[in-house]
Amino acid sequence: MWKNTMSWIKEHTLNWFQLLVLKIIKTGHMPKHVAFIMDGNRRYAKKQEIPTTEGHKKGSDKLAEIISWCKQLGITDVTLYAFSIENFKRPKIEVDGLMEIIKYRLQQLLEEKDKLREQGICIRVIGNLSLLPEDVRQLCAEAMIITKNNNKATLNLAFAYTSRDEITHAIKDILRGVKRTDILPEDINEDLISHCLYTYKSPNPDLLIRTSGETRLSDFLLWQISNSCLYFTDVLWPEVSVWNLLKAIFYYQRCYSDLQKVAKVQNSNPVVHNDRVSMYINKLHHEREVIIEKII
Repeated sequence: MWKNTMSWIKEHTLNWFQLLVLKIIKTGHMPKHVAFIMDGNRRYAKKQEIPTTEGHKKGSDKLAEIISWCKQLGITDVTLYAFSIENFKRPKIEVDGLMEIIKYRLQQLLEEKDKLREQGICIRVIGNLSLLPEDVRQLCAEAMIITKNNNKATLNLAFAYTSRDEITHAIKDILRGVKRTDILPEDINEDLISHCLYTYKSPNPDLLIRTSGETRLSDFLLWQISNSCLYFTDVLWPEVSVWNLLKAIFYYQRCYSDLQKVAKVQNSNPVVHNDRVSMYINKLHHEREVIIEKII
């Protein structure tokens, strides 16, 4: 089943013309963090008259190309909506197939840890890991641990994720901090909540791309994308080309000046943490790292 599956770390495959266009695009303002809602695997399978699981496998193969293209464009943070909590409601055979694909991909990633270290790619799995099968959860934890010191680029993989679940957990952590008197109720603000989300180590996305023609956000990064450029394309995820990515970035560049005006207003009164809040945030993040280490 997996014999011809691509590596996570794909070598550059762009031709000279594509590289030229890429170079021209990079003369404009480039997003540093791009998030993807990878939609269309099932429709691709139906279109190609292949099993649904095979469509998901083709979608997972696309990851290596996306990572390679983003790296060449200087995009340092990539977030991929790989599996929503809502996806658990799909037929069991499809969910089991998806878990097998995720497990294989993570195993493959661990085998390429030296390449990840060489390229400085840090893997972070965001989502409610307790909902994942134990073997998948352990692989997620191992991937995060072995790459945690890599600091050139970040790949956020959203497994068992929804924004509502993420915000709920952030609120619970904050209430626990208040109960322990680590922080006071008056310390609670938007900035504190942001530091308690799963994505606390990454900047908010500059650009969010959804494939397959759907124009919904599907409960993905709802807190983080208040000032992001949203781009929707009809192309199915397994069929995404470098041209589709470049078109999305060009759209972002056209919207950039308007986005900056909004950001300027939002950042007009920057938040300065007091020592109490800073200590609480550091404590919370350390506790989360310990929880990940205990999964292994």
